[in-house]
Amino acid sequence: MPKRRVLIVTTSHAELGSTGHRTGVWLEELAAPYLALRDAGVELTVASIRGGEIPFDPRSTGKEQSDVPVPATARRFLQDSDAMTAAKHSLSVDEVDAASPDAIYLPGGHGAMWDMPNNLPLARIVGSLFDTGRIVSAVCHGPAGLVSVKRHDGRPLVEGKRVNSFTNSEEQAVGLAKVVPFLLQTRLSELGGRFEGGPDWQPKVVRDGNLITGQNPMSSDLLARTVIEALETAPGRRHRKKEEL
Repeated sequence: MPKRRVLIVTTSHAELGSTGHRTGVWLEELAAPYLALRDAGVELTVASIRGGEIPFDPRSTGKEQSDVPVPATARRFLQDSDAMTAAKHSLSVDEVDAASPDAIYLPGGHGAMWDMPNNLPLARIVGSLFDTGRIVSAVCHGPAGLVSVKRHDGRPLVEGKRVNSFTNSEEQAVGLAKVVPFLLQTRLSELGGRFEGGPDWQPKVVRDGNLITGQNPMSSDLLARTVIEALETAPGRRHRKKEEL
């Protein structure tokens, strides 16, 4: 496919509310799409809300005990010098060129629930990409970055769109339903999203036009494949510009 560009924006938030525990991005949700997109020849830009080193949830790297084993993609990412350099020296979302990417991807991790929902630079970038027909994708808690996004006509981006995210039942299962600022499934539904959740902890990705959302860490590989397929069939930048005129 023609050379495509994807902007990845992660959380910079590392505190799990007032629990005293650490959080951040869930590594599998960054690693699996990053590696799959790079292997497919996509040009990647990695950014975070504040820029600099991206915090990894220590449960997702094996540094803290978790019931979920560290998947091969996360281990590969940790051993990949280019990937780790990108994660340690991410751009601030304020620094990125919103006109450049063919797609944006928002990985989750509970940190996203605190610093993504009300970040205006992120909301402007996502809204601009969506309105110009480019791909907007997110997984797990990454759709928290969609809740403040407006379309050009002022409507919420997710209004009337089929959408998915970490579900209320999954949040309750991990014991954090009363820790997070809001329940993401509920908020997306309140904004008019047509929520389509699957069974807890099973891969689930929903695509509605140029909006692609996945449910949980286990959906990361499937989401990456869906984004790659969407990039392969998306019109070229020259054609898109003609359509925008």
